[in-house]
Amino acid sequence: MSENNKPAENAKLPLASTIAYAIGSSGGNVSFYMINNYLMLFYTDVVTLSAAAISTIMLVARIWDAINDPMMGMIEDRTRTRWGKFRPWLMIGPPFLAIFNLLTFTAFPLQGATKAIVCGVCYIGAGMAYTVVQVAINGLVNRITNDSQAKMNLIAIAQIANQIGQVIIAAVLMPIILYFSSTIGADGAKIADGHGYFMGTLFVCLVTVPMIWIAAFKCREVSVEEPAVVQKKEKKPIGESLKLMAKNDQLVYSVLSTFIACVGIIGRYGVLSYYVIYVVGSYTLIAPVFSIMSFAQMVGNMPLPWLTKKFGKVRVYIWANIATAVVLAVLFLLSRTPNNAVIIALSAVVGFLGASGSISYSFTCDAVEYGDWKYGIRDDGLAFSIMSFGVKLAQAITGAVAVPLLLAMGYVANQAQAPATVTGINALVNLAPAVIMVIAVLPIIFKYKLDEPMMAKITAELAERRAGEQA
Repeated sequence: MSENNKPAENAKLPLASTIAYAIGSSGGNVSFYMINNYLMLFYTDVVTLSAAAISTIMLVARIWDAINDPMMGMIEDRTRTRWGKFRPWLMIGPPFLAIFNLLTFTAFPLQGATKAIVCGVCYIGAGMAYTVVQVAINGLVNRITNDSQAKMNLIAIAQIANQIGQVIIAAVLMPIILYFSSTIGADGAKIADGHGYFMGTLFVCLVTVPMIWIAAFKCREVSVEEPAVVQKKEKKPIGESLKLMAKNDQLVYSVLSTFIACVGIIGRYGVLSYYVIYVVGSYTLIAPVFSIMSFAQMVGNMPLPWLTKKFGKVRVYIWANIATAVVLAVLFLLSRTPNNAVIIALSAVVGFLGASGSISYSFTCDAVEYGDWKYGIRDDGLAFSIMSFGVKLAQAITGAVAVPLLLAMGYVANQAQAPATVTGINALVNLAPAVIMVIAVLPIIFKYKLDEPMMAKITAELAERRAGEQA
């Protein structure tokens, strides 16, 4: 038996692999930071796309993702190399992700429908490259260890690394963008322009591509099945695999909860810059607000392994989401007469509680094990591609809805906003996500049943089953 094919339950997780995985996960996460946090602002204030054009781009991108994401998951699931099934994609994907990120933040000298089409193609390309990388990063968790709590610990460590990366990027990115921008506002201060956004994206790409490659070259996959067993199993068409995957109700509920939560969180991040600029009243406060939230989320991930082990992943996830909703509601009320210190302090609390989002990845890992245990279905890549599609669908919905809502509220780029517009932006950033976060926990409260005793039973029975297959 080769080293790459030792049963996962007998394999130790080397410290070097843990560190490498955390670095690679951080690189993959930060690589899409620009799109998650600044694309809407870039489209409305720099490229000056219409609300209809932005909504159309988001809609078309998600229609394509509905085909591309499961297809990419199936391709990665069926990859068989001496490096494993996911590591080769971490070697191939990062350069393409960098190229399309740069193209997405390029202000092409085009007009009308041509400009919208080019922007859409670049954004869709970035989304495809991100799927390649992120499915491989997430899928590696199930190839490194077979223990549910060990996966939670690894995810928490990776999320700490993600937040360290985001703290650094949040602190330096807007200053870099403004440094390379040459546009001056009415108050004499710099305003982010196309050249600034491009240089900021270039900086992100030069940092993150090598980080992802570290995970590709240093993380060793350990197979959860023996090669002989894999060869005997028929490779099903994607349609049949999706039907079988839909039978896994625990995967459906975990993905549904993740999707709803992402509508709230990604939607909030997508318009948070508008809130800081036009409600709080400062371009320069963007970096501190984003930085403190990322730093607080990193701190929040540190006790997560202990908290989930003591109280259970489900309880921690539910109460953290409810607490987030309460804090956002308070932030909405206090933002009507904004105080910078209070805004930053409450943003830190939101970031700290946001660490619970790491648990959703562990839910998906457990749901994959459950599908293997109950139905004999184990498509790690397909499962994580569905989750990736859910995240991007949330991003598309919020992107398609946010800009028309801003315009309906009376938003005018690069100008002081009317009082009603300020209130609307405040509600969009704080009150709407508060309601959504409560809705997100309902599938977990009423339908999700993979608690710690259940996962211990599943892990033990799967180990016994694989031992029998090997014999």
